[in-house]
Amino acid sequence: MRLLGSLDAASHFGSLLEHLPGISFFVKDHKLRLLFANRHFIESVGRRQPNEVLGHDDFSLFPPRLAENFRRDDLEVLRGNGPKLNIVELFFNAQGIPDWFVTNKLPLHSKRGAVIGVMGTTQALGQAMKDLHASQSVQRALDHIRRHFRQHLRVADLADAIGISARQLHRKFMEAFGCSPQTFITKLRVQAACEALQHADAQISAVATSLGFCDQSALTLHFHRHMGITPLHYQRRFRLRQQA
Repeated sequence: MRLLGSLDAASHFGSLLEHLPGISFFVKDHKLRLLFANRHFIESVGRRQPNEVLGHDDFSLFPPRLAENFRRDDLEVLRGNGPKLNIVELFFNAQGIPDWFVTNKLPLHSKRGAVIGVMGTTQALGQAMKDLHASQSVQRALDHIRRHFRQHLRVADLADAIGISARQLHRKFMEAFGCSPQTFITKLRVQAACEALQHADAQISAVATSLGFCDQSALTLHFHRHMGITPLHYQRRFRLRQQA
């Protein structure tokens, strides 16, 4: 504490946070507005300068469904329920495409011990899994899912492919990601749909069948559940952004 108190105001840790490889760092105030974001975070949401994100909340930076998920976890931390660690969620990579990331959120305390904000990190799932030393069976399952998620992939077949029971697979996914293997697969398909729908000639029905959904209605149902908007709305929004 004496060391921190003796530091010059300009000698903060912000410059270090700019150089965390592959990690986004952020700080939000009690109204969940961004107070600080390192360069990796700023670029991951498609912005270039800090003033394009500072003072904004998640609802001005992300689609409603994502913002709602982020807000729910932030509020738990802000209400004094402790940190939220290893949250697996959809985020946006540098190309503006939803991807899998692992997020950690911790309370920001005042000198009197009150929770006055939230700070956290976000990291690509692949690197985070290595850092977390996830079980080999989970890593094998992830590899199999990434290779075959576009096909009709049953959880029972996935369990057989990696040599464990479906019940064990479910338990391991719940421990690692807080969701079932089937939910994980569906979210990965929605992620792939986001990328596919950005092509000018993409047809929603064709995208649905190419990603293992039984039809366009099934894609629309799951897409809206996870992204908060329909595939058509997402496609139109992306095209308008490209034209701007």
